[in-house]
Amino acid sequence: MKTKVVAKPSINIITLGCSKNLVDSEVLFTQLKGNGLEVTHEAKKDKANIVVINTCGFIDNAKQESIDTILRYADAKEAGKIDKLYVTGCLSHRYKDDLEREIPMVDSFFGTNELPRLLKALKADYKHELVGERLLTTPTHYAYLKIAEGCDRPCSFCAIPLMRGNHVSRPMEELVKEASSLAKKGTKELILIAQDLTFYGLDFKEAGSSSGRKLKELLERLSDVNGIEWIRLQYAYPAGFPVEILQTMAERENICKYLDMPLQSGSDAVLKRMRRGITREKTEALIETIRGTVPNIALRTTLISGYPGETEADYDETYSFVERMRFDRLGIFNYSHEENTHAFSVQDDVPEEVKQERSDEIMALQQGISEELNQARVGNTYKVMIDRKESGYFVGRTEFDSPEVDNEVLIPAEQYARLGDFVQVKIDRAEEFDLYGTIVS
Repeated sequence: MKTKVVAKPSINIITLGCSKNLVDSEVLFTQLKGNGLEVTHEAKKDKANIVVINTCGFIDNAKQESIDTILRYADAKEAGKIDKLYVTGCLSHRYKDDLEREIPMVDSFFGTNELPRLLKALKADYKHELVGERLLTTPTHYAYLKIAEGCDRPCSFCAIPLMRGNHVSRPMEELVKEASSLAKKGTKELILIAQDLTFYGLDFKEAGSSSGRKLKELLERLSDVNGIEWIRLQYAYPAGFPVEILQTMAERENICKYLDMPLQSGSDAVLKRMRRGITREKTEALIETIRGTVPNIALRTTLISGYPGETEADYDETYSFVERMRFDRLGIFNYSHEENTHAFSVQDDVPEEVKQERSDEIMALQQGISEELNQARVGNTYKVMIDRKESGYFVGRTEFDSPEVDNEVLIPAEQYARLGDFVQVKIDRAEEFDLYGTIVS
């Protein structure tokens, strides 16, 4: 009599969207591994019999990518190539009922805060002793550290609070513990992420302590962690910016002279309709303060093209703003009309071709600015972290650049370097978004 052999569950996690989603996937990965399960992250060969898709629901393009990915694996399940398909993340949280109705091949959908329920479906226990532990999907030498979840800002265009809820800061001791654990495993760079870093600590209700922003204290604590050589800040909101952190950034050598601060527009009228809580004049004063307190800081920002009611005059103000501010890095998104946001009640009246034309013009302007700023680095020597090796080059970054979105430093591969190492590199030539250099020590 033959006995049917039941294959051991093998799980493949697919991550879509931003670095905050990546951290969520790493936490899930760690919990599943802690339960003794066989888990991969974005395996190149689909050998797993269970697939978990961590979706993004931020803007139209991201939503479409998530839906396309779900449909691809739903077809795989129908063809018998996988046994189970689960969907989690922002799109799943926001459109759960619609997705269940439209894609019945998915076994179950989960929201952004339903990790224990997802683990139960995967026949795993939530292990509290693993809180603060992370198995990385990034190269070991850098890691994203999510310091808070959700957002309390009232921005009219943004659906993040609908998917992630209100702002909740993670306990400081937990973050320091996680940073220490990562450092012991070889992590040298921490990239601090949240929907808004500057709100960190405002929600703490500690006995005997005053309420208020705690980002400065957190930076100091993380800066003291042995082995952490770079700390990078991403996603800082300009209104109510905690200027006290600037002196800490200037004084601490292991806090990168880098700040990612999405500004969205350079037009006062548009900023008001966006409910951003700040004017262009105050924004420019803040940028002047930042640059004056932290010399040579690299500033990255993002803008939105074609917000409802954006006139040609509004666009001209934004163009002039970018021209004057000379950001080191800049990205721009075409406005996406999102259900249940404050702006959804207003007509999306800027034609798509106009949105794209304005985006293209802003990016052309920024390309010229970035190239000029890069050319000014030629002949200088910088500390560079080596991220990878490809196409005959070691590829690294300076403290002024975040992974995947910013400049890269290319070094001929015949020079000796190890992945994750810091080396001193003299810049020999520059392009709009790349630097080329030689290791000098």
